[in-house]
Amino acid sequence: MLTTWEGGGHVTPMLWLGRRLADRGHAVLVMSDAASGPEAAALGLEFRPWTRAPSRPDKNPLNDPLKEWEAPDPASVIARLCEGLIVGPAGLYAADVAEALPARPGAVLVSQELIFGAMMAAEAAGAPLALFTANLWPFGLPGQPPFGAGLLPAADEAERMRDALIARVSAQLYDAHLPALNAARAGLGLQPLSSLVAQTEAAARILLGVSAAFDFPADPLPDRFIYVGQQAKLPGWVAPWASPWSPGDPRPLVLVSFSTLYQRQEDLIGRVISAVQGRPVRAVVTLGPAVDPGAFQSTEQIRVLPSASHDALMPELSAMITHAGHGSVVRPLLGGVPLLMLPMGRDQPDNAARVEARGAGLRLSPEASSEQIGAALDRLLADARYRERARALGEAIRAEDARPAARRSGEARSGDRAVIELERLAGA
Repeated sequence: MLTTWEGGGHVTPMLWLGRRLADRGHAVLVMSDAASGPEAAALGLEFRPWTRAPSRPDKNPLNDPLKEWEAPDPASVIARLCEGLIVGPAGLYAADVAEALPARPGAVLVSQELIFGAMMAAEAAGAPLALFTANLWPFGLPGQPPFGAGLLPAADEAERMRDALIARVSAQLYDAHLPALNAARAGLGLQPLSSLVAQTEAAARILLGVSAAFDFPADPLPDRFIYVGQQAKLPGWVAPWASPWSPGDPRPLVLVSFSTLYQRQEDLIGRVISAVQGRPVRAVVTLGPAVDPGAFQSTEQIRVLPSASHDALMPELSAMITHAGHGSVVRPLLGGVPLLMLPMGRDQPDNAARVEARGAGLRLSPEASSEQIGAALDRLLADARYRERARALGEAIRAEDARPAARRSGEARSGDRAVIELERLAGA
């Protein structure tokens, strides 16, 4: 059983994990918001929408129960996540999962890392549990900068103290919701926890859907955490790409793409378009399902589309301008494409920090002016070192992901790391 929620770029990787498990002969049930149903069906997966827990009917921003873009600060974002997803409906998620588990004796439950209610249901039923994250681990790993701040690894004692303070404050913000979580656990006959994040300790495996070559190293990496490689997949609703320009057009091609999740990105997209206009480049702007396709108009120089296959575009690209979601940075890196990143929240600042640290791109504030964005794009296109470093990082990611899956016992198996780990957990 796979459980997730309609929260953006982590849905498609979870569904593709389900497809790969099904291809190995495993029976797979996906539980998610109703909005995920069509994509699951397109992959031939059995699907069940949440019935008690919140179930978003579509990708319309008006139907987003969290509306994180309305939060004025990071503390408010954590509060919205806890109240609307992690803790508030935890008992409802647990009830939905508990209803499905008896029909699947011996099933392994694989949950997205923020569905704490699913974890509770597995814990109460004694079912094997794994967590699968399609991006960086959001609750911090030893030796890494604290999640969400977009920081580089601490270089001295002052920076280590800074990181410890941020981590402590973050834990306090989450633990403000611990009484409500423990009340939901009590309803399932579970013992109280001493911290909110301790709920994730119910998982025997935590599969990190990123490459170790992309992430900053943890020191040490806890035994339950396993890098299973980048999981960047195109969602099923993406349209094919056919270039409107002649094959000999000498102008560099730039892809502009921001989140599939609504983050009030219209103003930023407008500033990026203004920055590109008049420069000797061509641009493709993909808006995704969260932005009204009528908000911007195409020109000969700049084509604005609801969607287009980024994989088809990659061989032509000279640069990409992006919010720095995980899939939106890894896919260009695998193609050796340098990045101009304007992170707006979630894991985006931390992805941008990892790219910037390797010299594979530039990072700006999402409040940057059109002039600042244009100047950064000029620099990215003029300096070949950004492309060289993007190519090197992409090659390191590809090499890391091709390594055999190995356990600390010394056993190693070639193939899909995530599937292999789940089969080990199931005893297969």
